[in-house]
Amino acid sequence: MSATKRLVQFFAVPDDPDLVQAQAQAFSRQVPLLYGMLLVNSVVLAATHPTAPDLLRLYVPGLLAAICVTRIAVWWRSRDGGITAAKAKRLLGGTVWAAALLSIGFAAWALSLYPYGGPYAQSHVAFYMGITSIGCVFCLMHLRGAATMVALCVLIPFTTFFAASGNPIFGALAFNLVLVVGGLMIILFNNYRDFGDLVASRAEMARKQAETQRLSDENYRLANVDSLTGLPNRRFFDRQLQVAIEKAEAEHTQIAVARLDLDNFKSVNDIFGQITGDRVLEEVARRIGTLRRPSTFVARLGANSFALIISGATDEASLQACGDVLTAAMRPSFEMKLGTVHLTGSAGLAASKPGDTADTLFDRADYVTWVAKREARGRALVFTARHAEDLSRVRRMEHALHTANLDEEVHILLQPQFDIALNRTTGYEVLARWRSPVLGDVSPVEFIPLAERTGVISKITQAVLRKALAVSARLPKTVRLSVNLSAHDLGSTTAMEGIARLVEQAGKPCRVDFEITETAVMGDIAQANEGLLTLLALGSRIALDDFGTGHSSLTHVQKLPLDRIKVDRSFVAEVTSDPTSRAIIKTTVDLCRNLGISCVFEGIETEQQLDALLGLGGTVMQGYLFGRPMSEDKVLEHIAGESRGWQRQRSQMFGTAS
Repeated sequence: MSATKRLVQFFAVPDDPDLVQAQAQAFSRQVPLLYGMLLVNSVVLAATHPTAPDLLRLYVPGLLAAICVTRIAVWWRSRDGGITAAKAKRLLGGTVWAAALLSIGFAAWALSLYPYGGPYAQSHVAFYMGITSIGCVFCLMHLRGAATMVALCVLIPFTTFFAASGNPIFGALAFNLVLVVGGLMIILFNNYRDFGDLVASRAEMARKQAETQRLSDENYRLANVDSLTGLPNRRFFDRQLQVAIEKAEAEHTQIAVARLDLDNFKSVNDIFGQITGDRVLEEVARRIGTLRRPSTFVARLGANSFALIISGATDEASLQACGDVLTAAMRPSFEMKLGTVHLTGSAGLAASKPGDTADTLFDRADYVTWVAKREARGRALVFTARHAEDLSRVRRMEHALHTANLDEEVHILLQPQFDIALNRTTGYEVLARWRSPVLGDVSPVEFIPLAERTGVISKITQAVLRKALAVSARLPKTVRLSVNLSAHDLGSTTAMEGIARLVEQAGKPCRVDFEITETAVMGDIAQANEGLLTLLALGSRIALDDFGTGHSSLTHVQKLPLDRIKVDRSFVAEVTSDPTSRAIIKTTVDLCRNLGISCVFEGIETEQQLDALLGLGGTVMQGYLFGRPMSEDKVLEHIAGESRGWQRQRSQMFGTAS
C-alpha cells in the first residue's frame, strides 16, 4: 500500500459498522463539552482584546460560534433519533472535515488577535491555543482522524508562528506544546486501539450471545414444534393442556380434548412413499387449521395423530358436532403428485370434569379414540358414561395383565386342522386363554387387543409358545401345532430372539409353526422376514393368516418365506352364496398349488361349505365342523377317536367341544 493510501486510510472513518457506531455513541456524549469549552474559551479571548477591530472581536468569532452551535444541533438530533452504522459513518466523516476547518479557523483567528494586545494579552493567545487544542484532542480521543487533524492544524501554525516571533519564551512554549501534544497523541492512539479492541470484543460477544439465543430459540422450536406441520408437538401439548385444565378448574369452567387418528395411514407410505405421506400430513394440518376457532389449540402428537384443546361449548351435542366436522374434513381426497390418496380419520372427544388432571382428561379422549377406530372407523365418538364404565374395566384389565403371572394364568386350547386328502388331522392351531384370579375368564377378543396396545403381547406369545412346545412333545410326531405371532413380536428384535431361543431350547425336530397376519408385517417387512427366516432355520414353518383381508396380499406372498396360506373365514362364510368369494377361493387354491404351498380354510361350520370348498380344490380345513377349540386331554381323545376312521366317527368327532 502506498504512503498516500495509508495516510488517507488513517484519517478515513473505519469500515467496521460496530466500531463506527461505538465511536459515534462515545463522541456524541463529548460533543457538548467539546464545543462548550471551545465557545467559552473563545469568548474570554475576544473579551481580553478590546482594541481589536470588530471584525476580529465580534464577527469572525460569531461565525465560528454559529458553526459550532450547528454541529451541536446535528449531533443532538442524531442522538435522539438513534444512530445507524451508515448515519454514524456520515457524521464521523463530517466531523473529521469539521475538525480540520474549525481548527484552522480558530487558530487563524487567535493568531490574528496577537498584534492587538500587550504582553499579557499575547500570552493569553498562546495559552488559549495550547490549552484549548489539548482539551479538544481529549474530547476527540475516540476519533483518531479528527483528533490528529486538530493537533496538526493547531500545532503547526502555533509552532511556526511563535518560533518565528523572536521571543525565546514563546519559542520554549512552542517546544513544550509539541512535546505535550506528541505525548498526548501517543496516549490517544493507544486508547484508540484499546477502544477498537474493546468494541470488537463486545461485538464478538454480542454475536456469540445472538447465536446462543438463536440456537436456544431453535432448540425450543425443535423441542416444542413439529418440524413437518409447524404445529405444536406432544411436549408443547402436554404443557398447554396442564395450563388449560388448571385455568378451567380455577374459573369453574370446562374444556375438552379431541384426538384425531388417521386410519390406515401406514398404507399411504407403503404405496406412495414417505414424501407423499408427509405432504398428506401437512394437508391434514392445514385442513384442521382452517376449521378451528381462534381459541382452539391444535397439536400433532405423533406420526398420524393430532389433538385439539377446545374451550367454549363442551356439551355432548356440541362436541359431537365438532368431531363430525373434523372427521368429515378428512374424507375429501388428497390430490398428490403421485396419485390420489383417500383417507378417513377417527376421532374421540372428552370434556373435563371437576377435579380432572391433564392425564385423566387425555386418557378419556385417547380411549374413546381407540373405541372409534374399532367400532366407528372414520367417525367421531364422544366419551360418555358407558365409555367411563368400559374404561374403568379396561384399566383394571390392564393392571391385571401387567401384574399377571402369565405362565400360570394363561392356558391354551387347540383347534384341529383336518386334511381331507390324508383323511386325518395334521395339526392344531394354538389359541390363548386367560383366567385371571381377579377378573376370572377374560375373552381373547378383549385381552389380545389390549395386550397388543400395551406391549404385553410378546410376553403372552412366549408363555403360549412354552406351553405349545410342551404339548407338542406329547403328541404324535405327525401332528404340528401353530402359534400366532403379533405385529409387536415381528417388529421387535428382542421378542423374536426370545421366541427363537425357546424353539431352539426345545430341541429338534421342531413341530411348532407360526402364523402371521398381513397387518402384522406391514410395519417393517424386511425385519419381519429376517426374524421368520431364523424360525425357519430351526424347523418351524410360516403361515399367512387371514389371507385376503390385508392391503397387499400378493406382495406379502412374494416377499415372505411362506409354507401355508390360511384363507380368511369371511370368504368361507359366503362360499355357497357369493360367486366372487368362490372365484377368490379358486384363485387362491391355484396360487398355492403353483407356489408349492398348502392352503387352509378357516371358519367351516356347515356341510354345504365343506362340499363347496372340496369342489374348488380345497383339502385342509379348520372350523367348528371339524372340532371346537379343546384342551390337551380332549386333543388326545380326538386323535384316538380319529384313528378308528374319520368316516365312521364323523358325527361324534366333528362335534367335540372344549
